[in-house]
Amino acid sequence: MARVFVYGTLKKGQPNYKHMINTAKGLAKFQGRGRTVEKYPLVIAGKYNIPYMLNIPGTGHHIAGEIYSVDEQMLQFLDEFEGCPDMYQRTLMRIQVVEWEGKGGAGEARAAADGVLECFVYSTATYPPEWVGLPYYDNYDSSGKHGLSYVLRESR
Repeated sequence: MARVFVYGTLKKGQPNYKHMINTAKGLAKFQGRGRTVEKYPLVIAGKYNIPYMLNIPGTGHHIAGEIYSVDEQMLQFLDEFEGCPDMYQRTLMRIQVVEWEGKGGAGEARAAADGVLECFVYSTATYPPEWVGLPYYDNYDSSGKHGLSYVLRESR
């Protein structure tokens, strides 16, 4: 099992959460909520209003999201879904646990006790330079005050 931190449309209550609970794509077990230890810019960009975490450590906000344990099948699905490695790159990032529901072995308990976990995150280092000038968010919500509703793939 691998740990994945999701901050955008795959979170509970967001347009693509259905994929996280579709066991035909693999297993994803909700473990808790967290925030990036480092600050990053989280922008909503492109004609489909897609959330992107730009891989510019030290700029932006501590990004809020959810921590999941996923099996190899789900990790492969997420790589495809996220257009990895072209659109997003899957990298390890340090995530501060805000709320922990996960149960597991001693290794998980130790990691949660110190409050920081290493999780895979889909961020991007390949983006148009003007995206750096877009507004930065710390917590993505497709129906937030920004008015930039995400456009589902089946509606494009």
